[in-house]
Amino acid sequence: MSLNLEETLRADLALWAERGLARTLPSGVPEGVDFTSNDYLGLARDPRIIAASRVALEEGGTGGRASRLLGGGDRHHREAEAAAAAWLGAEAALLFPSGYQANLALVSALAGPADTIVSDALNHASLIDAARLSRARVAVHRHGDLDDVERALFAARGARRRLVLTEGVFSMDGDRADLAGLARLCERHDAWLVVDEAHAIGLLGAEGAGAWAAVEGGLAAGTRARLAARMVACGKALGAAGGFAVGSRAVVDTLVQGARGFVFSTAPPPAFAAALTQSIRIVRAADTLRERCLQHARRIAYELGSPAPASAIVPWVLGAPEVALAAAAALAELGLDVRAVRPPTVPPGTSRLRIVAHANHTVTQVDHLISACRGLATTVRGVPAATEPKLHAARGRALVVVGTDTGIGKTVASALLLCALRAHGPAAYWKPVQTGSESDTDAVGELASASGAELLKPLAEFALPASPHTAAAAEGRTVPVCALTPHLDAWLAANRGRRLVIELAGGLLVPYDGTVTQADWLAEWRPRVLLVARAGLGTLNHTLLTAEALCARGITPFALLLVGLPHPSNHATLAARLGLPVLELPHVEDVRAALAPGGAWQGRMHALGDLAASAAPLEEL
Repeated sequence: MSLNLEETLRADLALWAERGLARTLPSGVPEGVDFTSNDYLGLARDPRIIAASRVALEEGGTGGRASRLLGGGDRHHREAEAAAAAWLGAEAALLFPSGYQANLALVSALAGPADTIVSDALNHASLIDAARLSRARVAVHRHGDLDDVERALFAARGARRRLVLTEGVFSMDGDRADLAGLARLCERHDAWLVVDEAHAIGLLGAEGAGAWAAVEGGLAAGTRARLAARMVACGKALGAAGGFAVGSRAVVDTLVQGARGFVFSTAPPPAFAAALTQSIRIVRAADTLRERCLQHARRIAYELGSPAPASAIVPWVLGAPEVALAAAAALAELGLDVRAVRPPTVPPGTSRLRIVAHANHTVTQVDHLISACRGLATTVRGVPAATEPKLHAARGRALVVVGTDTGIGKTVASALLLCALRAHGPAAYWKPVQTGSESDTDAVGELASASGAELLKPLAEFALPASPHTAAAAEGRTVPVCALTPHLDAWLAANRGRRLVIELAGGLLVPYDGTVTQADWLAEWRPRVLLVARAGLGTLNHTLLTAEALCARGITPFALLLVGLPHPSNHATLAARLGLPVLELPHVEDVRAALAPGGAWQGRMHALGDLAASAAPLEEL
């Protein structure tokens, strides 16, 4: 009998709680000194902005009345848009009820099914959802990795239009995007840049005009022209609400014609718009407030040993969700409002306190925060922030063999990869979840003549030869999903200087349980991947879909291995479409002999070993 809706929802909520990720809405107004909101310049209660909003409220009423195209809005909206465009040096701007909605409308209006969007792995949820809504092909690149951006743009050279999406300052890590580098790549590959200025506006650039304003003066005219649009969230440094899409007149007119989030949405209340016009006037002249806010942020980061912030956000990474929650609760007891941020907002293992500096903080308040955090460092911290880069570098020694389907040769490919890596240092093999009575671990050991020390025991084994979730259910068990990454990290920590070959079960999107697929696990830590596919008929669709699913999770394979009788047309097509090195593993009667020194696969083995060793260096930063 199937469960009803309430039962399934309660089961899902229990799973969130079990993983330490349950959330609750705070009751009432938060108490303590505000080090958590995005009111960077302290303007949310500025009497000048309140007064402007009150006048518009009396004049235009409480609501926007209708969509702008059906008579909603008034002169206050036009004035706010003109003020935003003038401030940012653009031809036009369009006001939306929120920054989230502005991003959805902007990206989905500029990109469609014939286009490709290249998106940073740490982009805000609004940009992620906007890319999905557009129905364009989405390639997610490693955070801040310009080489990865270029690979994605090269692979997308057949698209009608290429958009690169980025935040100017990233909302959780507080670091700044290399906008100049991204713009140059856009010029080189005929692409267009969209910048979310939510956490940079008001703080960076001349007159606080944002991260793009801080770099555009040093760019050549052709490079500057690659900026398609900016999104300005108005609920942060501007101290009001709403969001502007800012760009050329053609971009804004396109939004008016076809951006569903604009056409079918009621206009923001006039009081919102009037508040924004006044706020923009204040922010343009607020150099003292800007510098005070940034000074506070730099001091907090320095004293806590965090990276120098690009803006007002200082992440203090603590590791486990429960540690971050305990730290936030302890600070609340000391009169400091600082919030814990946990997965899925941030990657697993990087739960943190997100400390936000404000211009209206006093030196005494900042001193109190620093002193309190230092006190917590010896009482509630679980994983010190300094260990996080080492943890992620260690995971770089793991290479995952991902297949487009079951029965295509992943185990043989794993044995080949293990043999290939031995020429570059010690290596081992692990199949985290084994289904069926035939052990792939034993098969790799036999094919690669591997010792027991090179073969890790699976974390879970099930007798039924089926997908992990089905095989586990047949025994009344579950796949220990939450233990996968800790198990991996523990082995890597205990085996410095060794690489690890990981073989998945079946195809990439095979489920581990009712909610998590193998792809979801990989997305937690974005490993180096060897993509394995059949060489012959059917490979184009399966391989391109799998590669697209990997790219959507910020994972770019370091190579493609085609198994079976050579098929020159498929080889050429996949090499051109994916922009990856493509190796072939032709059929042989005796695989073990082919893997042995002097065997038929020695040339492929050397080439694969060089690619894999380059993708997964042994050195840990």
